[in-house]
Amino acid sequence: MTKNDPKCKTGLKKNIINKEVFDREIALCQKLSKENSGKCGWGKCADCGVIPLLYKLHKGELLEDNEAKKVKEKILK
Repeated sequence: MTKNDPKCKTGLKKNIINKEVFDREIALCQKLSKENSGKCGWGKCADCGVIPLLYKLHKGELLEDNEAKKVKEKILK
């Protein structure tokens, strides 16, 4: 990891959680965001790290900054 490339390229494993769990948790985020106008029991959806964490655990991808924001917006629209 360098200053120019902050993403971690090693040590990320896919499928720590399976697709069924990933999809269920994403659906829960969508539902709670709609029902509570962008908030759930954890806080504001815009500031939440659940979706990036789910991506890391299922897809083995780190979502950072703008990338995480775009994914969250797409999922929660």
